[in-house]
Amino acid sequence: MFSKFLNLDKEKQDRIMNAAIKEFAQKGYDKASTNEMVKEADISKGLLFHYFGNKKKMYLFLFDYFCEMISADFYQKIDLSETDFFKRISQGVRIKMDLLNQYPEAFKFLEETYFEDSEEVKAELEKRIKEMNDINFGKIYEGIDISKFRDDMDIQKVLKIITWTFEKVSEEELQKVKLSPGHEMDYQRMQQIAEEYSGILIKAFYK
Repeated sequence: MFSKFLNLDKEKQDRIMNAAIKEFAQKGYDKASTNEMVKEADISKGLLFHYFGNKKKMYLFLFDYFCEMISADFYQKIDLSETDFFKRISQGVRIKMDLLNQYPEAFKFLEETYFEDSEEVKAELEKRIKEMNDINFGKIYEGIDISKFRDDMDIQKVLKIITWTFEKVSEEELQKVKLSPGHEMDYQRMQQIAEEYSGILIKAFYK
């Protein structure tokens, strides 16, 4: 569907995408102006729609593109041979911090998609985010050493409790960010909170 855009040279692709995610991140979906995007990217408005079809398709393409790009980089860097579940989680948080420094504009755009209320894209975003979370949780759990967990507990229930804990903590932190003026995420604080909860869960569920 987006072959015309993907056949452009990399410099032009990056220029267009950077202009678009900047506008979407700053103003949200409904208020983002395609006029501002084409002005920043130095292309015609006709070309923008020639490449993407319409604003909604462009927005969802950008979401998919940057999720896939960051996920690919993440899984290249994480050591899934580490079988200790909590060490793997801690490693993942550190890698995410590194990626944040590497792709600040992409992260800002993706962060804002979690707060997007536009009826035009909200349902599609929620579906994509759920699918992405399900895939990532599956990979993070794969190959973990369950022998470290207590024998007197149902391991599947324990993993659900751990998952729900981190999901709830993430939801609470995202809600705080949503209510803050600039929607700025404090990843250092989130890493600290994750480590604190990991310490409690290790004491509760490890031998």
